[in-house]
Amino acid sequence: MSDFDLDSFLPYRLAVLAGQVSREFSRRYNERFGISRPEWRVVAHLAQSGPASVGEIHQRVDMDKSRVSRAATRLEQAGYIRKDAHPTDGRLVTLRLTQAGRAMMQELSEMARAYQAELTERLGPQAEQLDLAMQKLYVSED
Repeated sequence: MSDFDLDSFLPYRLAVLAGQVSREFSRRYNERFGISRPEWRVVAHLAQSGPASVGEIHQRVDMDKSRVSRAATRLEQAGYIRKDAHPTDGRLVTLRLTQAGRAMMQELSEMARAYQAELTERLGPQAEQLDLAMQKLYVSED
C-alpha cells in the first residue's frame, strides 16, 4: 500500500471543488433554461468571443470537440445558436448566437454575476487570497 494521500493532494482537491461549484451553478441554469454544462460553456464562449468554430471553442473551454459539437447541435435545435459556413474552410462551420441565444445569455450573465457574488460572500476574506493564489498558479497555455 502506498503512503500517498489522495485527499490531501492539491490538484485532486481543486478538481473536486471545481466540480462541486460547477454542479451547483449548473443546477440553476439547467432549471431555468434546460441547458447542460457543455451548452453553458458554448453559449458563454460565443457571448464573449463572437462567432467561433467548434475547434476554437474546444481550445478555449477545455472540452472535447465532440462534446462541443453535440452541445452546439442541441443549442441549434433549441434556437439559441446558428451554424454558418466557415468563411475560409468549407469543411467547417462558424457558430454564432441567435437573438434568442443573446437574450438567454443576458439572463445567464446576471445569474453568473449573482452566483459569483454569493460565492465571494461565502468565502469571506479568503476570496481575495483565492484570487492571489490563482494568479500565482495560473500558467497560460498560449
